[in-house]
Amino acid sequence: MPFPRTSPTRRALLGALGLLALPASATAAPKAAPAATADTGVWPRALAVPGGVARLSLGPAAGRPQAFAGDVPLLVVGDALEWTAVVGIALAAEPGPAHITLRAPDGGTRQLTYRIAPKRYSEQQLKVSPRTVDLSPEDQARYERERAHQLEVMATFSAPAPQALRMQVPTPGRRSSSFGLRRVFNGQARNPHSGMDIAAPTGTPVVAPLPGRVIDTGDYFFNGQTVWLDHGGGLLTMVCHLSRIGVQVGEVLRTGDRLGAVGATGRATGPHLHWGVMLNRAMVDPALFLAE
Repeated sequence: MPFPRTSPTRRALLGALGLLALPASATAAPKAAPAATADTGVWPRALAVPGGVARLSLGPAAGRPQAFAGDVPLLVVGDALEWTAVVGIALAAEPGPAHITLRAPDGGTRQLTYRIAPKRYSEQQLKVSPRTVDLSPEDQARYERERAHQLEVMATFSAPAPQALRMQVPTPGRRSSSFGLRRVFNGQARNPHSGMDIAAPTGTPVVAPLPGRVIDTGDYFFNGQTVWLDHGGGLLTMVCHLSRIGVQVGEVLRTGDRLGAVGATGRATGPHLHWGVMLNRAMVDPALFLAE
């Protein structure tokens, strides 16, 4: 069933479910913050493409600056000597110039511009149950209810910001489907793949990739049994298609704490974990947060 045409930002949010500008008083070009390598220990790696991450230097300041993409607050990390805005770029973003807005304590604003480079993702053909592609009226109504709820979850922004951004892979296994793949289900084009798929047997433990608080659990039409974690500063992660959920909303987890088990619930072609990373409400490539 076709959906109404939406803005790029909303399309990016809805893509995550389909597995599931402020005036400026001045404009400046930011100094690029260093890209992550095994030597620098800076995470996530900078890759300013649709579905990637931009790292923009904000310079020194006594307190943590406030930075926004439109009206969405951004993750700002660092200290008084050097602050950096870590900006998630939606898969639906158009290549070319983009900007963020800095807001001063007195209410003044200035813009920092950066450039999004083009990237072409491969296509993936998948065969799934017809009912998960051509939705019945009942399933469509369920999806709409779940979409409204998860959009609220995605808007979570909490303090403090995470102290470290290098993530642990939430389950061992072969990476069976790459981030950004243009997916075709039963011959019908759908939203690009907004996470990393890891093939593993049913029951394989799934753990928290960073310290975080459980902000949502549920059994959703497309995503199956799902857990969302809030890591602070607009950085969220989700794990989907679980066979079992072992945590409750409000629990605080450490890196490596078990939260569930691999399964094949929802729209899935077999047992695997779908792992998504959301930064300022944009799904970005989880591989940028890994050392491998």
